[in-house]
Formats: sequence, C-alpha cells, structure tokens
Amino acid sequence: MISLSSHLIIPSDELDISAIRATGSGGQNVNKVSTAIHLRFDVVNSSLPDFYKQRLLNLSDQRITSDGVIVIKAQSHRTQEKNRQEALDRLKDLILAATVIKKSRRPTRPTKGSQLRRVDKKVKRGRTKSLRGKPVL
Repeated sequence: MISLSSHLIIPSDELDISAIRATGSGGQNVNKVSTAIHLRFDVVNSSLPDFYKQRLLNLSDQRITSDGVIVIKAQSHRTQEKNRQEALDRLKDLILAATVIKKSRRPTRPTKGSQLRRVDKKVKRGRTKSLRGKPVL
C-alpha cells in the first residue's frame, strides 16, 4: 500500500511486485539470492483519479510502457526489503512529480536604466579595445 496523500492510497493488490536476481557485480550474493525487485503498476486499470492517470500517461518517461504500465527495477541494495521499499518510493515520487503543475512564466522586459547601463558598458569596452590598436602616425 502506498499513501500518496491523506485521502489518496494505492492498494497493494494493484502493485505487481516480484523478486528477481540482480545483475552486475556482487559475487556470490548476486548469483544465489533474488534480491532485486521488479515492480509493475498498471496506470490505466488503477484506482487513481482520472487527473492522475492522464498526467502519468502524458509523461515521456522510459519507465512507462505504451500500454500504460509503469515498470521499476530496484537492485541497489543487498536485501530484498530495502529494494522493495526503494521501488515503492520511486513509484510514489514518479506519481507525485507527474501531478505537480508548473507555474507559467510571465514574460518581463528589461528596465530603461538597465538598457542604458548595458549600452554604456558596451561603448566603454569598445573605447578600451580601440586604444589597443597600432598608433596612427
């Protein structure tokens, strides 16, 4: 069960969690023990509100398949419990990040004073550079 807010909870039966063998270095522990966690969450058939579903499905994230299934693989820890918690935390972070509405940028203009200061600096810099040339005889 993942608690996204005080009124929004994802039940455990909507999460498909399986333990698999991790890849990479780790020696005998990696070769013998299934500590990596493979988490699958079907967004389309979930109990999330439509707003959450649309925002998640519109994300351009490689963890979301074309069928609308979020696939997360956690294998950085040595224990299955820590990897399971990391996978759940990553899913929660992904869902919460998708629902954040970015504030639109309000275009601004430079002030008259800043424009004058910029032009004055350019003129002054140009004079300095012109003095570096060969003297005129």
